[in-house]
Amino acid sequence: MSNKSSASGFWNYVAECLRLLYWIYFKPFTFERWLRDIHPELKPRDNPFDKRAEFRTNPRLRRYAGQVWWLIAVVPMFAVLLVAPVYTLVSGESFNWFISCVFWVGWFIGRFFDRGGNKNKLVIFLAAVLSIFLAYQFLSGVTFVVAVGVAVGVAFVVAFVVAFVVAFVVAFVVALLVALVVAVGVVVGVAVVVAGSVAGGVARGVAGGLAGSVTGSVAVGVAVGVAGGVAGGVAGGLALGVAVSVVFVVVFILGVLRVYFWLGELLWILTLFLLSRNGKRVNCLRYLPPRFDELIILPLPFMDMMIVEAYRKNPIAARETINYLISSTNQQKVAAQAISGIAVDIVNRCQRLSDIVEIANQLAWIPSPPPKELGIVVPQFLDISQNVRASEEATSLYRKYELLNIPIKALRQLGQSLALTKNARVAVSFGNTPQSWLTILETAQRTLNEQAQQSQEIRQVYIAGNSLDPETAKNRFKGRIDIFREIETLALSEQPPVLLLYGGRRTGKTSALKYLPYRIQANIVPLLVDLQGAASATTLKGLAENLAQQIIEAARRLPRRVYLPNPDANKLAEDPFPALQTWLAEIERSNSGKQFLLCLDEYERLGEVVEATSSRAPLNFIRNLLQHQRKWILLFSGSQELSELDDYWSDYLINTRALRMTYLHELEARDLIQQPVENFSNIYEPTAVDEIIQLTRCQPYLVQLMCYELVELLNRDIRRNRREADTAKATAQDVQEVIPVVLERGDQYFRELWKSLTDSDRSLLRRIIHGETPTQQDKGVIRKLTRKEILTQEGNAFQVPFVQKYIEQLLEEE
Repeated sequence: MSNKSSASGFWNYVAECLRLLYWIYFKPFTFERWLRDIHPELKPRDNPFDKRAEFRTNPRLRRYAGQVWWLIAVVPMFAVLLVAPVYTLVSGESFNWFISCVFWVGWFIGRFFDRGGNKNKLVIFLAAVLSIFLAYQFLSGVTFVVAVGVAVGVAFVVAFVVAFVVAFVVAFVVALLVALVVAVGVVVGVAVVVAGSVAGGVARGVAGGLAGSVTGSVAVGVAVGVAGGVAGGVAGGLALGVAVSVVFVVVFILGVLRVYFWLGELLWILTLFLLSRNGKRVNCLRYLPPRFDELIILPLPFMDMMIVEAYRKNPIAARETINYLISSTNQQKVAAQAISGIAVDIVNRCQRLSDIVEIANQLAWIPSPPPKELGIVVPQFLDISQNVRASEEATSLYRKYELLNIPIKALRQLGQSLALTKNARVAVSFGNTPQSWLTILETAQRTLNEQAQQSQEIRQVYIAGNSLDPETAKNRFKGRIDIFREIETLALSEQPPVLLLYGGRRTGKTSALKYLPYRIQANIVPLLVDLQGAASATTLKGLAENLAQQIIEAARRLPRRVYLPNPDANKLAEDPFPALQTWLAEIERSNSGKQFLLCLDEYERLGEVVEATSSRAPLNFIRNLLQHQRKWILLFSGSQELSELDDYWSDYLINTRALRMTYLHELEARDLIQQPVENFSNIYEPTAVDEIIQLTRCQPYLVQLMCYELVELLNRDIRRNRREADTAKATAQDVQEVIPVVLERGDQYFRELWKSLTDSDRSLLRRIIHGETPTQQDKGVIRKLTRKEILTQEGNAFQVPFVQKYIEQLLEEE
């Protein structure tokens, strides 16, 4: 029983050694992961005997080291056994087994000493030479001088040359045999190791680990063995030098490219592709060549196509194959082509609105950033799918209808760009897909509109919170005509000043900047940059890159798109703001007749960058822009006046014209309440409108919020049959009823306002709420709170009753 167990263990050990050889050449990525599992710091080129101290606690490491030793000791012998018959057949000369055996003995003894961990390489070298000498003396009686000369003298150089010749002649003849790979390895191994391993001793050891040993030291062993066997035939080999040199180059190139294995893999992939039907392709994924050879250098056809077709039947198996190609092979390009093919296939097969919605989910597994093979078209379809999903998740039919305008507009633009594209592959791949999607969305939008018209509920058309986007909000943005007119007039003046658009929080400054391209002349190009996002940069380079990216994106969002070039990335990295100035000058030259209005929203955030970087380079950039580039006009937008900023700002913002964004005019507020969108039914009693105007003081955010909550109240009553849908109208009593809800939903707005005040400001407001009359000493605070639109000029009342109600509520909770 023990004999059987020993035999089984032996063959298991041999099988593991053979598996290592297979992994080294065909599955290097698997081999590397396997080594990390044995020891986290072990790499393919590491010598496992360097970690001898850990053998006792890590049996797998000790077993691996032993397998390394045996492979290095034995593989060269078997390699010579394979090469020798071929050499005899090709050259017509007998192979000198006697000399090869001598070198084998020295090689094996050198391995033995090296396994012992002997750090004295001279001792190992002398032991190897001595073993060669004794073996040679025993077998042939050759003198000591000859033996040593052959072993350690000039004969090594001769053997080196012969090894080149013989190894590659053999490799050329036995192209598809394993011997060819060994022969090619001889050249690489000898070239790398001869200066170190041969000069330092045949028995160098396992230096370099398994991968380095088998591809280097083993190759040297083969070369030395072969060279020793054919040393007597040097003269004949040199006579064929010219022919062999050609063979050398050809075989070396083919070997490096692994052409000999690639031919078999090509035949195999062709067989899989031709013999498997479309429905059976998924079954072939496990037999693709990269499953057996992780290092295929030359491309193989049809693999990406088979993965795409398999995805239709079994997405999980296809995705597993793609992940395997990305993480365990060098076939990342095939994986990227398969991802692109799958995305194109899914996009083209959409037939219903639900199909478009699901695309974002179906392709959520695509890695980020997506592979470049996807191009720019597929990501646009994914964005459109995401926008359609957002529409489906809207809370009302009318809101769903409105949100579909965004993907519909994007599809029209995409269709136009595809019609003009010069990329034939893209045009063929997508064909009429944009038009097909457009038909689906337009049909869905008409259906939603009909359902909204038939619905008993009131359309929820008010938007409270975020800034209004022209693409979705349409004509909900009311008034501000005086602001637009003044911006246009100042921008077109001979010497345009710096424009400062300031006002309280949520008065519509950002919304106005977004609507600006629709309200001014076409020769003025407004470019909106959000400095709140740009200020997140912690370096000047990061800020400059963010500014450039936002300017490019803003130009593409304009009603008439402007495509700006990218700045020079290298120059931007070296010296960010001079590079940015050069880039803006290039934009100016390439767009003659245009004036660029650079709108910097939340401009106060630049102060944070100045503090974080301890540099005023951003402000110097602004001053340079004002002084030297006349086609660029600056507009700053924020909640603070220049007088509230640090003193250094005044050195940079010279000749500034302030534009104040305040409350809506009463007529504009009434228009927003009663006619927020076209064809909106009047749902308010006149007293309710008056009450809204009085409570909000025409503050646009509060007007939107109040009207939103009133619509929600009316719809709840309609659903509960408390009101008739045809006659339901908001009353002054309803306005009073929703006040607590408005205070709760607008808590962030009110809280920001309260936190922006100083202690003296808050103290005065408390006293006014408690009925006290301001004194002469409060005049300065009153002026300040009047500019902030909190108190009236008299200083004894709040401008916005809602603000007073919030502070009263806040004081009650204290």
